[in-house]
Amino acid sequence: MGATGGGKTTVSSSLKTSDGLRSCTETVAATDPFLIDGRKVVLVDTPGFDDTTKTDSDVLKLIAQFLTSSYQSGHKLTGLLFFHRISDFRMGGISLKNFRTFRSLCGEQTLRNVVIAEERERELSIKDDFFKPALDKGAQMMRHYNTPESAQKIVRHLLKNNPMALQIQREIVDEHRDVPVCSIVSTLPRYCPHLHPMNAAL
Repeated sequence: MGATGGGKTTVSSSLKTSDGLRSCTETVAATDPFLIDGRKVVLVDTPGFDDTTKTDSDVLKLIAQFLTSSYQSGHKLTGLLFFHRISDFRMGGISLKNFRTFRSLCGEQTLRNVVIAEERERELSIKDDFFKPALDKGAQMMRHYNTPESAQKIVRHLLKNNPMALQIQREIVDEHRDVPVCSIVSTLPRYCPHLHPMNAAL
C-alpha cells in the first residue's frame, strides 16, 4: 500500500509499472504465485489513496472488499509494505493521512509485520509525526531502490513473519460488526463521512 507513484507496482515484474502521474493500479491486483527460497509468494497491489481516477472512498471500498474476502477464504497476510515516495520531501497533508489510514486498516498489533519502504529512512523514522510511532510498535524501515534485488530482500524479510489478520478483517469477519466509520474513513485525505467499507457489493 501507499501513495500512487511510490513504487508499489514495481516490486513485481508481473504487474505493470506506472511511469507517469496517472495511477496504473485500477483495482486490487494479485500476482501469480512465485517462489522465493522455496516459499510460495503472492504479492497484492492496491490503488493509492491519492489515485487519479478514483476517490479515496472508492479505494477504501476496494481494499476492504479484498481483505474481507481473502480472510473469509482462510488467508492471512504474512507482511505489509507501505511505500513512501522519495519525491515527498516533507511528509505532510496527504502523505501523513495515507499512512494514518494504513495504520487504521492494519491495527496496532499487526504493525510488527509491516515494512516501510523508503530511501530517506533515517530522517522520517526519527520524526514523531511520521513513522516513529509505528516503528516503536515493531514496524521496520527498509530501503527500496526499485530493483529486483531490493524487492527480494524486502520480501525475504517479510517471510520471517507469522501471518496475522488485520484489524479491519477481525472487526468485519470475526466480530461481525460494522467498522466504525470515523476510525478509518476520517483519516482519508479527502474525507467522506458517509462511507462504510461494506457498502460495495462483494
